[in-house]
Amino acid sequence: MTIQLCVLLWAHPGRGEALTAYEDKVLTLLGEHEGRLLQRARTRPDGPAGAPDETQLIEFASRTGYDGFLADPRRTALTAERDAAIARTDLYPVDVI
Repeated sequence: MTIQLCVLLWAHPGRGEALTAYEDKVLTLLGEHEGRLLQRARTRPDGPAGAPDETQLIEFASRTGYDGFLADPRRTALTAERDAAIARTDLYPVDVI
């Protein structure tokens, strides 16, 4: 069963570049777990207050792939980097149309 997710990310104040650097690293792991990045967008600096800094649409071919991505030791080794950069993450299952 395919899993499609919308991921909304907010950086800690002044840490937008760190958020991008972290995501650049972990998103490279998707392909090893039956996943792929469908779309990635950054909110413009003149965007509305409170908007997420980055939005992603991600797809996994299976729950096993998704679980493997979450448990990947290369990803979990970056937890401190993630926590220093990312203040909030909202994740929603979606159907991409």
